[in-house]
Amino acid sequence: MALHGKRIVVLGGSSGIGLATAQAAAREGAAVVIASSRKARIDEALATLPTGTEGHVLDLADGDATQTLFARLGSFDHLVFTAGETLRLGGLSDTDVDAARRFFTLRYWGAYCAAKYGSGNIRKGGSIVFTSGIAGQRPRAGWSLGASICAAMEGLTRALAVELAPIRVNIVSPGVVRTPLWANMTEVDRAALYQQLADRLPVGHVGEAAEIAQAYLYLMRQTYSTGQVLVVDGGAVLV
Repeated sequence: MALHGKRIVVLGGSSGIGLATAQAAAREGAAVVIASSRKARIDEALATLPTGTEGHVLDLADGDATQTLFARLGSFDHLVFTAGETLRLGGLSDTDVDAARRFFTLRYWGAYCAAKYGSGNIRKGGSIVFTSGIAGQRPRAGWSLGASICAAMEGLTRALAVELAPIRVNIVSPGVVRTPLWANMTEVDRAALYQQLADRLPVGHVGEAAEIAQAYLYLMRQTYSTGQVLVVDGGAVLV
């Protein structure tokens, strides 16, 4: 398997898509390093991963801390960025600008700093895989912040694919997935959203983190793809 023996750093790897990606890579024999902001969540994630998996507490909104971590990590093969807080949805007039800036700092500038400080550690044949979302292609009312971050991340991916070559830089664009990103909704509202989307999607169900993880593994394995957006959305952009 192409990932056997590779060292993979997953930022945001303690839950959701990031954890599913770390687990899938570990099953293929990769040595995995995960990092996120909460130690308790890292400890829970490590309990599901092979013995010897590294876990680091890191505030990805802190560029200096990111630089320090990569200086400690040394060389690796692939960098995956899936970090993100719960989604911030709401109309333009109701959006708190300072809160919006903080959200953008983690989701965009966190990824930017990860590439800036981590790309020099990536071995020959390695890659970076970022995360966006289909809101960048098909936003709804109240999605101005999320849509703009997704679009910015896809622009960053294309630019870095050119600048960092031969390191490959790609991005996964998921649709709605059952992850903690939706934790700010009530359980009833969340279940209703999932069912409403499942009824409309061509595949008949919302995404599971393990399904989306396969897209990240594909982009790590695929040595002839760079600057690409891989949409995994159950057909949401079609309907």
